[in-house]
Amino acid sequence: MRLAIVVISLNLLMSFNVAMAQTAPVDLGSSPDWTLTDVAGVPVTLSEIAAEQPVILLFWATWCPYCKALMPHLQSIRFEHGEGVKILALNFKDEDGDPVAFIRDKGYDFTLLENAEEIASLYKVYGTPGLILVDRDMKIRFNLLKLPRLELPNTGEKVSNSTRAAFLAPYWAAELRKALNE
Repeated sequence: MRLAIVVISLNLLMSFNVAMAQTAPVDLGSSPDWTLTDVAGVPVTLSEIAAEQPVILLFWATWCPYCKALMPHLQSIRFEHGEGVKILALNFKDEDGDPVAFIRDKGYDFTLLENAEEIASLYKVYGTPGLILVDRDMKIRFNLLKLPRLELPNTGEKVSNSTRAAFLAPYWAAELRKALNE
């Protein structure tokens, strides 16, 4: 009888810990603070924006098929959350593109920051896209680089980057949504 009570108690304790682990926000460390000037010449300081609402940092380039596939999903997150989330589009590695025209022509509601190479290196983002969620306490709650790698089903055929991007972007956005809702 005593053993049964101990086993039941341990099971309850373990299930409580599992439930807590599934609902507790992920902490991937603290975000560095930084200031970069937007395309209108206005200084943008991460800590000031994050104090008001969570901030999605998108490190992107106009030539990147993964960025192009991801951006409509990020815009839908912006629609879902309204003023409850801010998206900073940090353009880097984009010598020949026109990020201002790209954002304008697509109608994205993102704050555009150009020449963000130094900011990207703070987060160890060296390729596109980089996707990070910073909460009001300047904690990193999501980092695309920390997601498990998702592979396309092997069909034996060569897969283009655009096809791979169309497959991965909804997964990335779904994981970002989970982090936003924690």
